[in-house]
Amino acid sequence: MKHRKPPPGPVPKRALRRDGTYSIERRGMPRRRFTQDVYHHLLNLQWRWLIAYIASLYTTMNAFFALLYLAFGDAIANARPRSFEDAFFFSVQTLATIGYGTMAPATRFGHCVVTAEAFVGLLSVALMTGITFAKFSRPRARILFSEKFVLSRMHGVPHVMFRVANWRGNLIVDARLNVIALVEERSPEGHSLRRPVDLKLVRDRNPTFILTWTAMHAIDENSPFFGPDPLAFLRTPGNQVILSLSGMDETAGQMIHARYTYGADDAVLDARFVDVITMGADGTRVIDYARFHDVQPLEAGEEIT
Repeated sequence: MKHRKPPPGPVPKRALRRDGTYSIERRGMPRRRFTQDVYHHLLNLQWRWLIAYIASLYTTMNAFFALLYLAFGDAIANARPRSFEDAFFFSVQTLATIGYGTMAPATRFGHCVVTAEAFVGLLSVALMTGITFAKFSRPRARILFSEKFVLSRMHGVPHVMFRVANWRGNLIVDARLNVIALVEERSPEGHSLRRPVDLKLVRDRNPTFILTWTAMHAIDENSPFFGPDPLAFLRTPGNQVILSLSGMDETAGQMIHARYTYGADDAVLDARFVDVITMGADGTRVIDYARFHDVQPLEAGEEIT
């Protein structure tokens, strides 16, 4: 693969960050209002922001109904005249269907507002419960990717190796690992192209992914790593290697996904991953996650067997 020198200008950032989010700014699209995709927006919020959003909405709703109770005189029996505090807490009791019995609607208008608030409370509780449950039940992958990847020879053939581990320690059924090299090129006509190149793995499936998995890509003439300098294409700004793992979480019974990216600075030449699996005295396999990211250089002429 021939690599051309990138044109002058800003250095492109990685399209995919380490945490799986995208560093992409979208322009030219009609601005989408929050109300057009509330469900998707709330599901993507972090837990602290979702809780803050629900709390603020809950407070706003109660404040609105409190002002409504006070709008047409004293509509609440046993409440202090014109007391926003009493009206607010009466609204809380109505919205949550608590009904302590101390305060109650005193006028027809008060009864109408209570009816409307009870209906709004019924809908809001159902919606917030559904969103909270959907977010809580979403499968979360706990896949550990090695901070570095190594290039070394195995059985006389140069290989690129990545290491992943199942952080939870449960069973991931039919795990699949896809590896692509995202390469920016320029055509002879001067067009800029962003081309994903599939990196064929020696084994891209693991029917019972429990401990660790060292994925290997044999470097041949079709590999972007092929050549006297295997990292040449990764040194081009914007180029990166992307790992994507998917499988069925046996505990949750749902599909999980995890992603990770590597650049030229993450490669270690002529090295191997440190062994992290040992055998205990009783024959139990022991995995040491503290050394999961460690690599060690190979001695002169040494190969991984």
